[in-house]
Amino acid sequence: MHSPVIFYVINLAVRSIKKSGLFGSVLAESLFTFGNLIGLNTPEVHLSEDMRRLSALASRAQQIPNQIIIPNTQNQSTILSTSDFTATGKFSSLNPQLKTAPHKPIDHRYISQILSRKDWYLLLNNELKSNKITLNPRNIVSVLQNQENPLHNLIFYLWVSNINPLFAKNQSIRGVLANTLYRKGPILLSKELIELVRNSGCCVTEDSLCILLSSWGRLGLAKYCAQVFDQISVLGLTPTTRLYNAVIDALVKSNALDLAYLKFQQMKADRCDPDRFTYNFLIHGVCKVGVVDEALRLVKQMQEMGYLPNVFTYTILIDGYCNAKRIEEAFKILERMKESNVRANDVTFRSLVNGIFRNVPALEAFKLLSDFVEKEHDLPVAVCESVLHCLSSNSLSKETGVFLKKVVERGYVPDTMTFNITVTCLLKGFDLMETCDIVDSLIGRGMTLGFNTYLLLVESLYKNERILEGNRYLNQILENGLLTNVISYNMMIDSYCKTGMIDRAMRTFLDMLQRRISPNLVTFNTLLSWHCKAGDMHEARELLKMLLQHGFKPDTYTFSSLIHGLCRTHQIDDALDCLNEMVDWGVHPNAITYNILIRSLCVIGDVSKAKALMKKMQVNGVKPDVFSFNALIQNFCRMKEVEKARKVLLTMLTLGLTPDNFTYSAFIKMLCDLGRYKEAKELFSSMEANQCSPDSYTCNLFIDGLVRSGRFSEARDIFLKYKERGIVLKPISIL
Repeated sequence: MHSPVIFYVINLAVRSIKKSGLFGSVLAESLFTFGNLIGLNTPEVHLSEDMRRLSALASRAQQIPNQIIIPNTQNQSTILSTSDFTATGKFSSLNPQLKTAPHKPIDHRYISQILSRKDWYLLLNNELKSNKITLNPRNIVSVLQNQENPLHNLIFYLWVSNINPLFAKNQSIRGVLANTLYRKGPILLSKELIELVRNSGCCVTEDSLCILLSSWGRLGLAKYCAQVFDQISVLGLTPTTRLYNAVIDALVKSNALDLAYLKFQQMKADRCDPDRFTYNFLIHGVCKVGVVDEALRLVKQMQEMGYLPNVFTYTILIDGYCNAKRIEEAFKILERMKESNVRANDVTFRSLVNGIFRNVPALEAFKLLSDFVEKEHDLPVAVCESVLHCLSSNSLSKETGVFLKKVVERGYVPDTMTFNITVTCLLKGFDLMETCDIVDSLIGRGMTLGFNTYLLLVESLYKNERILEGNRYLNQILENGLLTNVISYNMMIDSYCKTGMIDRAMRTFLDMLQRRISPNLVTFNTLLSWHCKAGDMHEARELLKMLLQHGFKPDTYTFSSLIHGLCRTHQIDDALDCLNEMVDWGVHPNAITYNILIRSLCVIGDVSKAKALMKKMQVNGVKPDVFSFNALIQNFCRMKEVEKARKVLLTMLTLGLTPDNFTYSAFIKMLCDLGRYKEAKELFSSMEANQCSPDSYTCNLFIDGLVRSGRFSEARDIFLKYKERGIVLKPISIL
């Protein structure tokens, strides 16, 4: 029997609608490493955590006679296979139009097809000569950003470098290439790749090798970096200070500090003198692991070589002292910078703030940095921003408010991002009206709130019955033109619904329609869900009708909301019919859908139907979760059916589900009601051992049971223990 509330409307609406006509590269199976040459063993490839995303890494290679650098291999890969450079079909089938004029976008697919051919170099030259390609940094960056195969990025960079060596030095081009080789790499120097580059008339340049080394370092290929560097003569390159710096930096990035020091010691033999960059890279390496004394030794050695520490050096030292938890000395570095006439930059201040918050408790960090800011004559903006970000990320609302008020009084104005993050944090625990005062003050200075932050502020005010203040900020949203599309309208409607202002949500919906902004399924689902939660099934029916008239098909969320509404209004039979109708519509129920019905059946005491529904749920491939079992457990516990509740719990554990606070609370209350306080206490004490920390409800429930039974001493001990942990507890008369 179908629900008269829902299914008549659905069929009617469908008939009316029909009448109106609405209706990376794959990673190579083996890494080509520099090894297995002339009796050398294949080296290990050490992988950092970043490499866990890659599938199969190995270091298998065959011996190549008379070959010093690159081993041959019979393994083919997407990245390195020579088939990548062979055309599949006639080249005339490729798009011959490759214009880079402003009015026509670059055909990245066409360039990719060229780069996949063996004769890529000649074809690119031909395109350039016929003015089909315009080379400038912007176009080159665009090409590099839109290639799927990272090998194409590398050879395109080599080609443009050969055309104009200035492109090889361009920082934007180098940065994009480096990031691509890291994200989509690794690109390794195979024999095929070297031959491909040489046959085209190009070569692996010092610039390109520096970028490759950097990508390998970031990917954790430390030994590979060292092996390539040891054999660069085969690439036609000689060791330089710049190349040494590149490999030392790569080794530091891959946490191979011992290899970095080895290369540092080899510099003298290759007649390469270390410079400030060399020392800074090594100082960075030792500071990362908190060995600051070695960093200071390197600084002294650097000074003896005639290189004074720069802002980068001092910033690294600050980070190192923070990692070593020597915070006072980190502050002293700032004083040393002033004495040396080295101006601290934003990175310096951010390193200080983040380092302190990372290595000491948040409240202690707040005090240290608050004192520092008060002593500074010129307010460091980067410190203010970083402190606010750290306090907000730690949800320290009161401290955030105190700090923000203090620095605003001294003239600090946060940027838009910091402002929005800070206000969001303040709304979680700072005084609401003080927050409004701070917001108004900063808006008066030209700051703007984002739409999401405005909504949070309006929502908080409405929840606290500050309707006039909420309306004032709502007017600002409208005046600033932030309510312009279906997404912003949906968020506004949801915000009204959350604060219980469903009538206002409906007026906003009607306003949306009048402004000819088409609603989507989310719009209808939001309104329908909240009307169902309120038990207003008449309005839910009207919304369902509108949903169908707009050509939308109800989804799982729609049906789950309707089922919830029917259960709330005690129409369980209609709710079960709705579940069947849902399947007829080709919409699959999920665990939430079944849990609504199971819980409702348990509430009315129809346990047999609830158990049958859980079996049906599993037959249909939907795995019960902890909420499914909690409904049955709570029902049996209410009826003091200890054994039945225990059996359900065992079934739940067999499926690998972990009991939560609701599970424990049901058992604890039942045991207390039965006077089995010793068992209740054992169960309560076992929660944390089973990775479930008691929440406020569970603690209050157990303490109340102990008090009612006259176990005042035990109740007081538990009260004090969990109050110290910040759990909100009801006051008890025995204290």
